[in-house]
Amino acid sequence: MYGPEEGQGRRVPEEPKRQPEPGAETPTDADPDLAPDPDLAPDPDADPDPAPRVLLVTGAGGAGRTTVAAATAAAAARSGHRTLLLSGETPATLEAVLGADAGALGEAMAAAVVPGTDGLLCAARTDSAEHFRRAAVALQERGSKVLGMLGAEPLEEDELTELPGSGAFAMLGALRSAYAAGEWDTLVVDLPHAPDALRVLALPAQLRRYLRRLLPAERQAARALRPALAQLAGVPMPTDALYSAAGRWEDGLAAVQGVLESSRTAAVLVAEPGALAGESLRQARAGLGLYGLPLAAVVANRVLPSGSREPWAASAAEGQQTVLKEWREEYGAQGVPVRELPRLGREPRGADDLRSLAPEPYEETPDPAPSASAPGSGTGTVEDRLAADGLLVWRLALPSVRKDELELVRRGAELILGVGPYRRVYPLPAAVRRCRVVGASLEAGELRVRCEPDPALWPRDTDG
Repeated sequence: MYGPEEGQGRRVPEEPKRQPEPGAETPTDADPDLAPDPDLAPDPDADPDPAPRVLLVTGAGGAGRTTVAAATAAAAARSGHRTLLLSGETPATLEAVLGADAGALGEAMAAAVVPGTDGLLCAARTDSAEHFRRAAVALQERGSKVLGMLGAEPLEEDELTELPGSGAFAMLGALRSAYAAGEWDTLVVDLPHAPDALRVLALPAQLRRYLRRLLPAERQAARALRPALAQLAGVPMPTDALYSAAGRWEDGLAAVQGVLESSRTAAVLVAEPGALAGESLRQARAGLGLYGLPLAAVVANRVLPSGSREPWAASAAEGQQTVLKEWREEYGAQGVPVRELPRLGREPRGADDLRSLAPEPYEETPDPAPSASAPGSGTGTVEDRLAADGLLVWRLALPSVRKDELELVRRGAELILGVGPYRRVYPLPAAVRRCRVVGASLEAGELRVRCEPDPALWPRDTDG
């Protein structure tokens, strides 16, 4: 790989172009940034390296997320970890925070060494516009036959303008590529403010579910009948290329979802302590719990020093300390530390400022004694209370959730769970599928769904 020498750029390896599969219409993938790359697969004969530590930094709008992400990355590098900071922030802002020369990061996924970090910290900016243009051109090429039948005129790459939401796919693709590259010990991801960030993090699982519903893999078995069905229906049937593209999307999305569900992936929430920050912080914590993402720390940014002689400064500092005390009590009860970063009195610039802000290292396991239903454990646990109450109790961790914002709907073999603006679809555990949901309660940050066996579906006792 490329050696991290001071002052030189370091580039995350680009994925080579995939060779066309037999029967494919074009050699272009549906989305090259989410499709799996066989060249990045681990060597079975090599010594297994531990997966990178991934820290997803988000929080309230205007709270200084990019600065905290950069300081977090600087702290990891200072500990001797090869660290990559991924950000979608504008080049000028990101370069100023890192103390890098103008244009050092470019407009592609080119990782540049951050000055003053002994080559251990690199930063890369995701280019959503370039990602969108490349994916759109690939999609046109793959669907060229259908577009030709419709008389469509293809769009040229230079006339394509990215659509809203394309930044999410660019960030997920960059994260997957950096994770698979094997160059980094720690990946710090500078995400948008919490509502947008949580929607980005939920995308892989949601899109995989849509693909399974719209293009079931088992239907590929009927490909021998497609010509006959096409003649009978008078319309073209889905081609092998369509299923092939869906398969690549499925594999790529599964790879990203695997990164997000890794035991070494956690979130960091950033907020400036104040009267209005608590509610946005609570909602973000609730969203993380819903999606099963553990919380490594809450970072209180721009904390004022105590003891000022200026009345307004002393009053503001006292108000912050009151809020911080509440946060320590609330999140400390969940096993989540609250870290403080001081207000510098100016915009941070370069490695020296980042080192002065660098928070303490985050623990690998955020919860001191995580249960099977804790955030990050997937779909919770089922408690067998058949003998005592005739019920099964499905337990799901939902920290910081209020009862009035909770919505539950069962649909077939799935439970649709809504928490405020966020929604997740849980597949029902096997035993619960044969039950009726008879009630639910939210106690101490845990949802308990009471399920009664359905006589029509529950196996009968054959003894005696």
